[in-house]
Amino acid sequence: MPTGDAAEAIVADGVGFTYGDADRPAIQGLDLRLAAGRVLLIVGPSGSGKSTIARAIAGLVPRDFPGRWAGTLRVAGIDTATGDRLQLASQVGIVFQDPGSQLVMDRVADDVAFGLENRAWPLAAMRDAVPAALADTGLAGFERRHGSRLSGGEQQRLALAGVMAARPSVLVLDEPTANLDPDGARAMVERLARIKASGETTIVLIEHHAHRGWPLADLVLALDGTGSTIDVGTPDEVLARSGDRLADAGIWLPAAGLGKTARRRSRRRRSVQGPPDGPVHLGIEPSWMAVDRHDPGLVEVRDLRFAYERDRPVVRDVHLQLGIGERVALVGPNGSGKSTLLRLLAGLLRPSGGIVRVAGRDPSRMSGRRLADLVGFVFQDPELGFIENTVAAEVALGARGRPADDLMARLRLPLEVYASRNPYRLSGGEQRRLSAAPALLRRPALLLLDEPTFGQDRLGWEAIADIVNELVEAGTTVVAATHDVAFAARIATRRIEMDDGWIVADEPVVRAVPEPVPGPSAAGPTAPDPGSSPPTGVSGPPGRKTPPGPPGAVPAHRHGSPC
Repeated sequence: MPTGDAAEAIVADGVGFTYGDADRPAIQGLDLRLAAGRVLLIVGPSGSGKSTIARAIAGLVPRDFPGRWAGTLRVAGIDTATGDRLQLASQVGIVFQDPGSQLVMDRVADDVAFGLENRAWPLAAMRDAVPAALADTGLAGFERRHGSRLSGGEQQRLALAGVMAARPSVLVLDEPTANLDPDGARAMVERLARIKASGETTIVLIEHHAHRGWPLADLVLALDGTGSTIDVGTPDEVLARSGDRLADAGIWLPAAGLGKTARRRSRRRRSVQGPPDGPVHLGIEPSWMAVDRHDPGLVEVRDLRFAYERDRPVVRDVHLQLGIGERVALVGPNGSGKSTLLRLLAGLLRPSGGIVRVAGRDPSRMSGRRLADLVGFVFQDPELGFIENTVAAEVALGARGRPADDLMARLRLPLEVYASRNPYRLSGGEQRRLSAAPALLRRPALLLLDEPTFGQDRLGWEAIADIVNELVEAGTTVVAATHDVAFAARIATRRIEMDDGWIVADEPVVRAVPEPVPGPSAAGPTAPDPGSSPPTGVSGPPGRKTPPGPPGAVPAHRHGSPC
């Protein structure tokens, strides 16, 4: 049985870890006490060691990652570095930042049951636990669906269902709302509040958008970019003592409690870091100069249909035209077909019916190199786009002799620091920015971004938004699938909404959303949540047809299941 003070779920004394190929610690000098049944919120900029702490609590660091470990970490009384791994696994459940990486079975129900089978649960108990976990995460009716074909948000819920079915005493969630639509994010927070209210589970919550976890948190651990602790205390204590310092580090914070200094610095930073006037200044030439810029039509989509399974259409009768230099926010609930539509536009999938043309060509039938020059695609899961084992080699794939130093510095991945690092060992936010670099360097005619602000602190968010705006000014057409209302308002002039595979709205973006710093407070609305409801618009442009769905019917505006 575990030993130690049963009232303390997590005890860290001088914990530090340096990955084997790193030149600095990921975390250092961590001291922490968390009582059982409480909620710990961990905040910090990209690369501050948040995910490393999550892995350490689950016993993955240092055992499964080569490197240098320091200090002692006990979870449920078990030493995570030297204690019984099976015993620790029975106490701790973790949902990773990339939920797809922990899906192991083909069918949804089998994936939830997998962990229970490994724990030798009785069959009767599993029959009750699996549907209950799916229902609680809004996935009732998904039992026979393929996990790999779910949207990113649905995979996030599936990973949570698999963990919660086993009833861990410590639940670790790494960016649990990052892939969720606004309704889903709110439902996730409500679900965590119910778990907390039961008093049976200790929760460790990692969130870039701290306001989502702020009302839940009993304790806040704030980290800086070196993996050191800025502050630890109650939410009110941390805001009062360190709010200005956290804002300067690029951490999204609730507006309530921030000092005037932080708000003034945020406004000043936005005024000096906005995109430059005039054309793009990335020091590289577009790779799509053969496209006729006097032809207003770059993308044409007619009667587009697609289904992974014959009786389950994902994209339904989509009609779409995009001109050169358009900037589009593609919005809609999880599972509405956004990522699939992007993959069809990128030529990664062949339509079940209808046509897709980019600059008059079928992207699904183009050679890889010619397609990469015409269409750039940034996956929702950054690791899907990685090929090389160093950052420098990964960037070189897109650079093709073009200078990359300036762009990488603006993406906060300077090559003099990151060149030799392994892309798979970067933080989630760093991976996201790296995954965008090859496409940004090529400057294609059409740039497709799937959740580009996933896992970003405020500084990374601003860098991506500014670079995208510069590319559009130079003539690149951008389509960004996003749940991030502030990003949509910052980069888009056109909003296309999908629901259940249909395009249900196509309209201009109303730029009435303030800049996204800082986020809303627990007490009430202040500045917007970058992941709140999509921006609304006025009536669509004349002559732009938006198919209403099945003949004689207008599809209901469905936001899916609660989360």
